[in-house]
Amino acid sequence: MAQGKRISVDIHPSALQAIQALGAAARQARLQAGEGQAAAAARLGVHVQTIGRIEAGEHGVAIGHVLGLLALYGITVSAHGASAPPASETGA
Repeated sequence: MAQGKRISVDIHPSALQAIQALGAAARQARLQAGEGQAAAAARLGVHVQTIGRIEAGEHGVAIGHVLGLLALYGITVSAHGASAPPASETGA
């Protein structure tokens, strides 16, 4: 498949919900850190549009980019779900 070409696929609603929840968690963590999308993109080494797509919960974004963005802000993901660091570690 050519890079940048999106394919329409049916995604199970629970999978789509999980993708959207990860994007929302990434956005919330980024905002709590006081960073803009451009700063996050620079830190992760991706285009700012990739950050927007992750945060919007779009499917088709490379999982490494999603996990990398979450890791930038201390969010870890396992087969059992996502967990954020304690508030004392995030400065909240």
